[in-house]
Amino acid sequence: MSDQENRPSSGHNATSNSISESPSAHLLPNPIITKRTRTQSMLELALDNPVEHGVIKSFCRVKGHGFIKKDDGDDIFVHVSDIDGEYVPRIGDEVSFRKLLVPPKLEKYQAVHVQITNFTPEVHQRWTSALTAEESHEGSRPNSPSSMNVDS
Repeated sequence: MSDQENRPSSGHNATSNSISESPSAHLLPNPIITKRTRTQSMLELALDNPVEHGVIKSFCRVKGHGFIKKDDGDDIFVHVSDIDGEYVPRIGDEVSFRKLLVPPKLEKYQAVHVQITNFTPEVHQRWTSALTAEESHEGSRPNSPSSMNVDS
């Protein structure tokens, strides 16, 4: 087999009968979390709700979600795409947010437009930073068969 036969096709060969590749096929995925796209009516509903305050109770960067303990004591879900700013929240960070009913059932609320208002003293990672060793282990399941030590 010649070197010419081993090379991958660029999709630009005029004699090729194959379908040409999409230009985006060679693009790398964007490592920055993008904002969730919402309809205008959902945005208006969020803006109709007052700004509330709370503290990050839990947040897993790997899983992309966590919970905020509101000032009234209740917990509210937060998704990674609803966090404003360039830093990953840490447990204990004080935040402001608005709440929005979660579609399609509109039975539970989640926090949107989340902004860290007071950082904990610990070093905060940027969204563009590589995962720390601690963050890498957060996403693993401690009770999965591969991580269980079973004596036979």
